[in-house]
Amino acid sequence: MRRRSLLTGMLAPLALQPTHGWAAGISAIASFSILADMVRRIGDGLVSVISLVPPDADVHMYQPTGADSRALTAAALLVENGLGLEGWIARLGEAADFRAVLVVASNGVTPRMMREGSETSLDPHAWQDPRNGVIYARDIAEGLAKADPTHAETWRANAAAFIAEIERTDAWIAQQFAPIPPAARRIITTHDAFGYYGDRYGVSFLAAEGISTDAEPSAKGIAALVAQIRREKVRDVFLENMTDPRITRMLARETGAKVSGPLYSDALSKPDGPAPDYLTMLRYNTSWFIRALRPV
Repeated sequence: MRRRSLLTGMLAPLALQPTHGWAAGISAIASFSILADMVRRIGDGLVSVISLVPPDADVHMYQPTGADSRALTAAALLVENGLGLEGWIARLGEAADFRAVLVVASNGVTPRMMREGSETSLDPHAWQDPRNGVIYARDIAEGLAKADPTHAETWRANAAAFIAEIERTDAWIAQQFAPIPPAARRIITTHDAFGYYGDRYGVSFLAAEGISTDAEPSAKGIAALVAQIRREKVRDVFLENMTDPRITRMLARETGAKVSGPLYSDALSKPDGPAPDYLTMLRYNTSWFIRALRPV
């Protein structure tokens, strides 16, 4: 398998000099913007990070470039999500002949399963549960320690501080949902990216698309969703920052619900946007959900 060949191809950790636009420190590649933010937080100025998939872009649909391959060849560290999120990354690793440290940030997460039609598959969006964000932070810190053992204690101390912030955010989110009756916690989104979040906080998420944004919703599925929105008097349907808005707008038109958002699920906003980092993203999305669920 390609994944196995990439893993077994890893050699001893390399501390490379800055190159390919890196400013200083350990040169790291993250597959998408949420992971890049985590690496920056734990690296705290000692790690230069490139995100392959930029903010406001779709990790499911990404097509790597030649520049990505060259950057990965020179990198000391690659951080990917795993759980089948980046279907393109093993091919990129082979093309780049990547031989440095690989971190699968979801290593240690208990994956949830999702049903897409008649098939069952892994849900890759594990970061949406902050408790999994804690696991990601620890995995990234250990990967940095392999890439640069001289700063191992720094990475671990930075991860511990970041984890404390994640745990405070988790407690804040739980507090926001506490007044909302569990039976009233229903949210409509454009694709099924919030399952881990829903499991953590007792929220039912319904979506017109599947786990991946390249999945076309069926007419039958949309009709069933329209009927449910009407039956349960759902007030808002949520648009996500990197998905086609036509489905959400159609659902709103058919049901009288309001288009709300955007939410940030698989990508952060640009730095001047409302969700430029992982913790702000979690709080921002939560604020939208609570606004939609509170009694009028």
